[in-house]
Amino acid sequence: MGFEPRKIQTPLEKNGKIIYKEESYAIQGAVFEVYRVMGCGFLEQVYQECLSKEFSLRQIPFQAQVALSLIYKNEPLTQIYKPDFVCFEKIIVELKAIKEIGGEHRAQVFNYLKATGYHLGLLVNFGHYPKATIERIAL
Repeated sequence: MGFEPRKIQTPLEKNGKIIYKEESYAIQGAVFEVYRVMGCGFLEQVYQECLSKEFSLRQIPFQAQVALSLIYKNEPLTQIYKPDFVCFEKIIVELKAIKEIGGEHRAQVFNYLKATGYHLGLLVNFGHYPKATIERIAL
């Protein structure tokens, strides 16, 4: 039994609308292109470098390994979090290259969203065969 973050409706999701829909689709297209070219079996760092190049080719604004402040009970922490990517200045993209995504990976992204104030995270797994998987985690 794994962690399954509950869906919380924010003002950005009213009336069943998907938040950051166009931006998410652009990111997904880049992910699937990297997987189409590289396939399965590389380390996470290889996919991160490829995805950086693909984001640039597609003119998707991104920052890699940018330091984000964490908040605990409305107080900033000295510890920071460095997601694999922040795209469009509002979407956290966390990469994995493992056989299967588990509850702990979903919980990790969910907790990053809570601690940073971001509303959407994409959990990408390049290690799944026969295709990459992408999970949307919204807060």
